[in-house]
Amino acid sequence: MRKTKAIAPTRIDLAGGWTDVPIFAEKYGGEVVNFAINLYAEAIVGTDQNGRLTAKYSSNSRLGSGLGTTGAVNVALLAAINGGKSDPLEIAENAYKFEMQLGNTGGRQDQWAAALGGFNHLLFIGDRVERLPLEPLQSSINWLSKHLILVDSGIEHVSGDMHREVWEKFNQGDSNVEEGLLMLRTAAKKMAEGLNRDRRDAVVEALKQVCTGVDLIDEKIHAPFKSVINPLIEAKHVMAWKAVGAGGGGCAVLLVRPSAQDVVKQTCESAGWSVIEWQFDDTGLNIENE
Repeated sequence: MRKTKAIAPTRIDLAGGWTDVPIFAEKYGGEVVNFAINLYAEAIVGTDQNGRLTAKYSSNSRLGSGLGTTGAVNVALLAAINGGKSDPLEIAENAYKFEMQLGNTGGRQDQWAAALGGFNHLLFIGDRVERLPLEPLQSSINWLSKHLILVDSGIEHVSGDMHREVWEKFNQGDSNVEEGLLMLRTAAKKMAEGLNRDRRDAVVEALKQVCTGVDLIDEKIHAPFKSVINPLIEAKHVMAWKAVGAGGGGCAVLLVRPSAQDVVKQTCESAGWSVIEWQFDDTGLNIENE
């Protein structure tokens, strides 16, 4: 019997999400900063003793969480089918094209994060993806690890529906959508600089800029979270926040002041949300042939 197992991480997008979608990237160029985390998709493909194909795949993050789970699953599945013969970024591109054939209207950041792991500063120009230098100082990494809380609202959403509405307005020349997307792109530059230089004020400002840009794109993206998070901001417990992925439900990240960790977690849990423990993933796609 032959078997190939592939494991790929999900991700947290810090800034620039939405601008990786080709319809925007072809016109302006997109830019995203994200990092991979230790919530994984796994796929196992092989043959049984009778020579029949077997395949199974799973994830320990839920679909619709906003963590790029679908992208990670497809990267893992295609990598297991491929058996590690192709470069991880070739697998990422094939996973993206596979999703496009199924009607996906999103971008490429999820598949690239799943393939690469670690921190990524990605530039999207049409159908081309380039990696820009991003080497956060260890102090930046430690600060994020300590102060960035990941929560799951449990609110169901379909990212494709969110994308369709936004891109319909973009195609119609909606000036608010265009302005918001451009703000998200510049927020990615600010975020990368803040991480590279341990400028925590820049990281906070980048997240705030993301929130402003998102509200211009579509207020429904952040609306499900605001009744819980806005009072925490007013009380100065939360410095900045954003929905993860397409928003409208799923997960969010909150950058929390050191003394407010317990209060923020209790408030979120009282609202029926769950706090997700996470760590950085530096490995990316991992393939084992047995």
